[in-house]
Amino acid sequence: MKITDIELIRFRLPTRSHGTKWGYGSDGEQHDGVQTITRIVTDDGVEGFTTGGVHSYFYGPSPDEITRLVKPLLVGQDPLDRELLWQWMKGNRGFSEALIGNIDSALWDLAGRAAGQSVAQLLGKARGKVRAYASTAPNLGSPEVYAQLARDCQDRGYTAFKVHAYIYADPKTLEPMPGKPASPQADVEVCEAVADAVGDSMTLMLDPWGIYSYQESLYVGREIERLGYYFFEHPMDEKAVEPYRRLSSELEIAVCGPELAAGMHYSRAEWLAQQATDIGRIDINFGGITACRRAVDMYESFGMPCEMHVGGFGNAAILGATTQETCEFFERGLLYPLDHPMGDYDRTPVYLNEPCDPMDDEGNVILPSSPGLGYDFNWDYIEGNRLDG
Repeated sequence: MKITDIELIRFRLPTRSHGTKWGYGSDGEQHDGVQTITRIVTDDGVEGFTTGGVHSYFYGPSPDEITRLVKPLLVGQDPLDRELLWQWMKGNRGFSEALIGNIDSALWDLAGRAAGQSVAQLLGKARGKVRAYASTAPNLGSPEVYAQLARDCQDRGYTAFKVHAYIYADPKTLEPMPGKPASPQADVEVCEAVADAVGDSMTLMLDPWGIYSYQESLYVGREIERLGYYFFEHPMDEKAVEPYRRLSSELEIAVCGPELAAGMHYSRAEWLAQQATDIGRIDINFGGITACRRAVDMYESFGMPCEMHVGGFGNAAILGATTQETCEFFERGLLYPLDHPMGDYDRTPVYLNEPCDPMDDEGNVILPSSPGLGYDFNWDYIEGNRLDG
């Protein structure tokens, strides 16, 4: 089997997300965004897919990257030689680790479709469902808004809840602002309100998205320790490892990261060696399923958990091939209050016939089980909204 073509399908998709100059998206009026599907075609008729763009956190390549980088390297090659192709992409300086992640995931999807198995089965399936946590959108309003969302999520079936409080926004006006100085006291007030509402019956976490100083991280970490929170994710800028090493040694609460540090599993190994966090973190933007599996296996070998960052089909495959001891949660979100225009998270995206992460009444995500990564595309919608003819 040989790769004959690699196509980037671009189509319109409604979104309310707007970028800001401070680096974290804000909510606004609905408009058209761009969603992408990377499609790998073979001479046997087997195809592989992966998605990126506005609907998800995951990287969507540009047409130029597909034409200039990906096709010259991969067309004519056997798509089942995933390790060889991954090494080639890693060695090509034009490939970002996010681009590697996109193409690698599509190659895994193709392999699963060719074998008639899910990617989790190819990796060595361990489970079919994973405990979910509700991951809030940031800058939702007052502490009581967060407390009510926690109650609503508990009623929905969630058993765990992660707070994104005030990130690149003023706590009082919610207007965009620089991330530093941060608002640690206001963030603690949100955490207190959530703990008062559901703390005895839900596992709680906080993710400030890297905006705290070391001193702020120490203060907030000790406060949420007092409140019984389970982990403290990505509190500081991840360009420096030493502050995380100091913070992890000072706090009893588990520190989770690195979330966004470049370097795929190689950088995670350095963080682990430095004892800079207590729980690892990675997703398929950092080298794809191949790199994520390496990272998860490394953490498991050291008896250390590794939480997959955000949801999505590729991360779901990793979760399906790991145990709860190593990867405990599926991050489900970002979630908004029920009366918000984006409050119905359970609604299937219009370009899919089936969602990635349906959740049962006990707070577990049922993982995809069909061949490949489990995509079931609504091709009528996609073709009717294509941007490239």
